[in-house]
Amino acid sequence: MKITEVKVFPVNEDRLKAYVTITFDDAFVVRDLKIIKGHDGLFVAMPSKKRKDGQFKDIAHPLNQETREMIEQAIFAAYEDEVKSMGQSLSELNRE
Repeated sequence: MKITEVKVFPVNEDRLKAYVTITFDDAFVVRDLKIIKGHDGLFVAMPSKKRKDGQFKDIAHPLNQETREMIEQAIFAAYEDEVKSMGQSLSELNRE
């Protein structure tokens, strides 16, 4: 499985930094991943939906750490490229 496209859609919110769409093998798309600023820096949140009890449940997620790391690396690289094209550095954006 190979990530063939990553689209980053930056947002101007407090903790939410961007929405992301990724494509695998030019054949399968996953939308609504999120880049979120947490206490220890940025992290990728998988697409989820709110259940009746108020909890959020991932609707798509990697099954192992290797796949999670591959996805995160591709997303963070695309995010950094997008931030640079906006004329900001990643460290500037992380301070906001």
